[in-house]
Amino acid sequence: MLTKRKHDRVPYLAFDLGAESGRAVLGRLQSGILTTEEVHRFRNKPVERGGSLHWDVQRLWFEIRKALHSLENVKLAGIGVDAWGVDYALLGDQGQLLENPYHYRDRRTEGVMEEVFRRMPKADIYRATGIQFMPINTLYQLYAAHQDTSSMVSAHPDGRSGSTGLGRRAFTAGRVAH
Repeated sequence: MLTKRKHDRVPYLAFDLGAESGRAVLGRLQSGILTTEEVHRFRNKPVERGGSLHWDVQRLWFEIRKALHSLENVKLAGIGVDAWGVDYALLGDQGQLLENPYHYRDRRTEGVMEEVFRRMPKADIYRATGIQFMPINTLYQLYAAHQDTSSMVSAHPDGRSGSTGLGRRAFTAGRVAH
């Protein structure tokens, strides 16, 4: 006689935050078979502020809460989020969002790769990262941020500006920050 395994039919929720749309997908695994059901889909459009493109984090959070609310009677075993892996958010010492993250389609990284290559050879970057060279990669976004908002990127945890912040660690001494 077969016994029901502990995790049979336990629901998991996945959020997929794509470049132009987002969705929430409910997945269940039973006897090695994954079934999925899209429970919410929404538009993910960057917002323009000060001539730059940013993720609309407040809108994304609203849509995530909307999906969770639609499943309030479902006991979820876990939640996962998949998003573009090249973008990042700067958080304060209390975990607060310091600004809407820049969108990878923002133009601020145009020409930045060449500036970085003048400071660090391509071979060293590839050896450290193992990824192809694209202006949207996080390294070039961080370099652009260091140029545009160095006080925010390189701020000390206690609020002082200085040379031991992220910007200096990421782009000096011929090394990529780990």
